Amino acid sequence: TQPPAPFYPISRGRAGPELLAGILCDKYLQHLPLNRQSDAFAREGIDLDTSTLADWVGACTATLAPLNALIRVHVLAAGRLHADDTTVPVLAKGRTRTGRLWNYVRDDHPFGGTAPPAVWFRYSRDRKGEHPVDHLSGWTGIVQSDAYAGYNALTKPGRQPAPVVSAGCWAHGRRGLFKIAEKDKAPLAIEAVRRIDAIFEAERVINGTPDQHRLAVRQESSAPMVEDLFMWMRDTCQRMSSKNPIAQAMSYFLRRPDMFTRFLHDGRICLTNNAAERALRGIALGRKAWLFAGSDRGGERAAAMYSLIVTARLNLVDPKAWLADVLARINDMPNPRLHELLPWHWKTLHHSNNTIKA
Repeated sequence: TQPPAPFYPISRGRAGPELLAGILCDKYLQHLPLNRQSDAFAREGIDLDTSTLADWVGACTATLAPLNALIRVHVLAAGRLHADDTTVPVLAKGRTRTGRLWNYVRDDHPFGGTAPPAVWFRYSRDRKGEHPVDHLSGWTGIVQSDAYAGYNALTKPGRQPAPVVSAGCWAHGRRGLFKIAEKDKAPLAIEAVRRIDAIFEAERVINGTPDQHRLAVRQESSAPMVEDLFMWMRDTCQRMSSKNPIAQAMSYFLRRPDMFTRFLHDGRICLTNNAAERALRGIALGRKAWLFAGSDRGGERAAAMYSLIVTARLNLVDPKAWLADVLARINDMPNPRLHELLPWHWKTLHHSNNTIKA
């Protein structure tokens, strides 16, 4: 008799987990397109066609799909999410069209939560509001985002299981005023930025503390500053043309007072949506290297792999080492134990195993 042959990361494939993890991280972490990777292998005397590499990426995405499903469940178990999206050019006949990559970030650390951070990415062919509605179907809680109108359907009365609560991003609002202050040295814009920065400074002191403590400090120190800021902005805008760039930048706040003051009534809410923006940073850098996704399927694969790699980085796990180990083990892992391969569990187990070996 002989023991059954082990499973391989790719059925009938010759690539090992270390090679596959290297290809995935080079493509999605180091922003190295597959054609350049193929050229690099050729210089080493290894014949790996771009189409072969693409097939391997697709096979790895399918193999790792159960982990993506677990990350989705973990993210949507949160009571508060950061949401954002960015463009991704997609190859079409004789041109490229603009698809979108959406992300939903769970990060409870700002209010002292112990749940591991994670991010779930989705791809779509356009930016219609139906996409976030579909992504968050059946979920309710607080969504922190920019002022994109596509999220509005989530907040409508009568939505099931309940309307989503929308919280604004002060970094987005500050950005328009800061650009005017920096470029034109306009006194009113400079004063607005100064007042907003004072609110940010108060937040730095309570970052990472329990939500009840954050709420108490905000009520005592931040609430008066926010009230004064809105009163000053309203008075200032009344004395300017509505077409004045400063008035337009201030109206970003004034049109949405509930969104921007909601953090004063819930200690879980952050002042900004920077967690989602940070998660998109790698895609913004990658666009300059890989230029476009080859197809809608390529966009979906990118969303799946970014979910895995960015989540690993949020948990301070080396994505390449983690993916190599996961690809080597996932096909032998029983379904009830798949959660052990998630980055936050893997980090603890991997550290324990290394300690035992030492």
